[in-house]
Formats: sequence, C-alpha cells, structure tokens
Amino acid sequence: MTPISASTVASLRQRTGVSMMQCKKALEEVGGDEEQAIEILKKSGEAQAVKKSARDQKEGLVFMAQEGNKAAILLLHCETDFVARNEDFQKFGNELAEKLLNEGEDAVKSHAESVMSDVVQKLGENISLGETKTVEAPVLGSYIHSNSKIAVAVGLNEGEQEIAKDVAMHAAAMNPIYKTPEDVEDSAVEAEKNIWKDQLKSEGKPEEIWDKIMMGKEKKFREENALVTQEFVKEPGKLISEHLGGATIVEYIRVSVE
Repeated sequence: MTPISASTVASLRQRTGVSMMQCKKALEEVGGDEEQAIEILKKSGEAQAVKKSARDQKEGLVFMAQEGNKAAILLLHCETDFVARNEDFQKFGNELAEKLLNEGEDAVKSHAESVMSDVVQKLGENISLGETKTVEAPVLGSYIHSNSKIAVAVGLNEGEQEIAKDVAMHAAAMNPIYKTPEDVEDSAVEAEKNIWKDQLKSEGKPEEIWDKIMMGKEKKFREENALVTQEFVKEPGKLISEHLGGATIVEYIRVSVE
C-alpha cells in the first residue's frame, strides 16, 4: 500500500470537508490520487461539500451566548435565507456560541471543522464559520437584533448593565467603527484627507485655508465614527459619553451579516 502523507490527507480534508479518517481511507483506495479520492467520496455521498464549496455564502446569522460578565458572538454563513431560518441551522449556531463561550476559539473552530460536512449534507448548502469573538468586562451589556443579523457587546469599567445594553443597542443601529475619536486609524484619516482636498479644489477654496478647514473635517470624521462621541439614538442631542454617566467603555465588539 502506498504511504499517504499527512499533508495529502489535510489537503483533501480542506477541499471536501470530510473527516481525516475518511479522507485517508479514500486516498489509500486510489494510491494517493487526490482527484480520484474526491470521486470516491462523492459517490459515497460523503463529499457533497465539494460541489457546494464554490457557491457564495451571502446569508447567515449571528449567534450570542452570555454568562455574567462574559459573552461570545459568532457568525455562521450559509447560502440562502431559507437555510438561515432552518431550525437545525439555528441549533447548530447556538451550540457553537455556547462552546465558544465555555471552551474558547480553538475549541469551537475544531468542533466546527469536525462536524461541518455532516451539517452541509443535512441542510444541502455550503455553510462555514465566520467571525468568532469573546469579550469580558466588569459590566457587560449585549444586544442581538430581532433578525439575528447583528449582535453587539459593550463592556464598561463600572456602572449599570442596563446602560451598557443601551449603548450596545445604539451601536447595532449606528455601526460605529471605533470606541473613541483617538482610536480612529491615521490611515483612515489620510484617505479622507485626499477626498477633502479634491472637494476643496473643486469648490475653489483658497489653498492657504485648506489646513484649517481639514482640521475641522478631521475632528468631525473622528467623532462621527467613534462610539462615545455619537449622539445617542434614544435621546438625540445627548452623546453616548454623557449617557455613560462617568463609566468608560473598555470593550466593544460588533458582528453582522454583511
């Protein structure tokens, strides 16, 4: 029997989603030929995932699990909203979220890999694990939108859980990218500056005042994209920083189906 290398087995595993043991057995049957092994797995019904792997996964849901001051959020991709509404798909997503919360990222990824081909065969669509995030803070508030397409967790250094939840709901609606204006990346600001310069030039503004104008634009850009300096959606005119009542946001995660 031709020896089958671990790398060959891993390659077939990646292409088919079938277990390592099944991949090794199929490769042994055909003397290590990967393409022939795929055909064997297809004929046996094991490698349905091969046929589906090239299809887009534009749908899916986010799942959240929380216990005390710790939460886990993950995104599970699928091809259609029909499957996203499926009870088995949602059960699988909730199981993965609980595992992520209790056992961590490596454990949930390993588990997902080991059972994904079975789930794909059962539901008839390509499915994959997307973002996985965990968060822990002294005070933690979370929110998952009613359509399960957006989930947010906000951690505070102190204060009330209800306030943290309010801020999480706000972030679900307004999608701030950063926690504070200072967190806004310089590269993002520089990209905007190039746009502002073109705008000022087309407007015929004197070049000697460009720097002053752009300072104001930069301040506004940073504030609009930062959670703490956005206007609270439930109380227009009041900033999130004011709603926090002296508390500081120490953690902020947002996961959504794009």
